Amino acid sequence: MPAPQRSDLVVADRPSLIGPLDTISVDVFGLPDLSREMQVDASGRIAMPLVGTIDARGKTADELSRSIEAVLRRRYVRDPQVTINIKSSVSQVVTVDGAVVEPGLYPVTNQMTLMRAIASAKGVSDFGKLDDVVILRTVDGKRMAGLYNIGAIRRGYYGDPPIFANDVIIVGDSPARRLFRDFVSLAPLLAAPLVAIVN
Repeated sequence: MPAPQRSDLVVADRPSLIGPLDTISVDVFGLPDLSREMQVDASGRIAMPLVGTIDARGKTADELSRSIEAVLRRRYVRDPQVTINIKSSVSQVVTVDGAVVEPGLYPVTNQMTLMRAIASAKGVSDFGKLDDVVILRTVDGKRMAGLYNIGAIRRGYYGDPPIFANDVIIVGDSPARRLFRDFVSLAPLLAAPLVAIVN
């Protein structure tokens, strides 16, 4: 295979949105008393001196910094320069559930895809159905579901779909595999009495 080009190694940026309980740092140039690290409250708001309470939910770091600059300008701060950094995000997560080794919530990055999300959950369990993977997503207020086949993605039949914050991934369970495992585990118990009867 040929080596990837530089553009192949960089995925286009998705906007990283601030949400409830995320931790951000606010730096106001020239005003160290206003610079601080804080957690967004459960309703998506932050509170700062001279600024008051401001809604941060659903804004990018750049949008929030411009909102804070606008309030400071109205409060007679000359040419405020605010820098926001998202230190940790608990709102930008994907839920991986079903027949995976470690179901749970996992952070979403720019490069997050279905295969990477499942790998974050330590892979499909022994009873997972590779052809029964559902992604649940809300788009424009409507709940949507997509059915995917991990085996087909692994073989390269189609691309690995991107995953976004608040997606729910459910890996299906194979009852037949469970039954086979139960049968195999019971086989030694069944074989001992049968051998005794034959003898």
